[in-house]
Amino acid sequence: MPPRTTPTARQQRLGAEMRKLREKAGMSAREAGALLGGDQARISNIETGRVGLSADRVRTLACNYDCSDDGLIEALAGMTGERRRQWWEEYRGVLPPGMLDIAELEHYAVALRTAQTVSLPGLLQTVDHARAVFREAVPALPPPEIEHRLSHRIKRQAVLYRDAPLPYTAVIHEAALRMQFGGRAASREQLLHILDMSERDGVTVTAIPFAAGGFPGSGQTIAYAAGAVPQLDTVLLDQSHGPALLDAEAQLAKYRDILNRLDRVALKPGESRDFIREIAQSL
Repeated sequence: MPPRTTPTARQQRLGAEMRKLREKAGMSAREAGALLGGDQARISNIETGRVGLSADRVRTLACNYDCSDDGLIEALAGMTGERRRQWWEEYRGVLPPGMLDIAELEHYAVALRTAQTVSLPGLLQTVDHARAVFREAVPALPPPEIEHRLSHRIKRQAVLYRDAPLPYTAVIHEAALRMQFGGRAASREQLLHILDMSERDGVTVTAIPFAAGGFPGSGQTIAYAAGAVPQLDTVLLDQSHGPALLDAEAQLAKYRDILNRLDRVALKPGESRDFIREIAQSL
């Protein structure tokens, strides 16, 4: 099978984790290649996500890398063998790859946390709000591009409607809650939608009022996707040039700390609903 030309973020992550195991074992790529009856190039392609692995080969390599973390090994094995085309693939070549990476990350996460200061979480946006946001893009997006991005964003929200709810926690600053995209009526509808979503099983929404003062991580849009095991967690930072995915242990620890501090600053869920409702009624 020829190497993939565009491995997904998940495929790249599996390869990167296999490289970590090999390097921790002090084994060269050439030595690892010999374990699979191949050469250094094959291991290089595996570790960049350009060549896939079966679950059995993940276990074989992990064994030879002297990895004894059964939970991690099985989680890595579970990242292999996905052959069914997922819904976001229909947007490949249509939308920027980073947008597809976000959908893939959310789909496979076992829990999601986000903190937003000047924008509302994409998973909680209404159609009118999202369309108004995309219309403010610089440079301006052509109408078909806006509609592609809009449909992609709305389809992402399916993770909150599963039979087994995905645990989702969103901390939203008052600045984002008061930002009026699409006018007063659309903004009121958006806030009421957030209130409705906050009542769903698995969804927790809290608010940080201006009166709370300063807080860590201000100005950033942070999303934290929990993997099957903590080593496979991922932080997503939303930036103007596209999403940045972080998974180094120190980075994960840093953003867990930031999110935990934000939880302590935010109002309690019930207080947050009352706060959001007051803002909606003022529009």
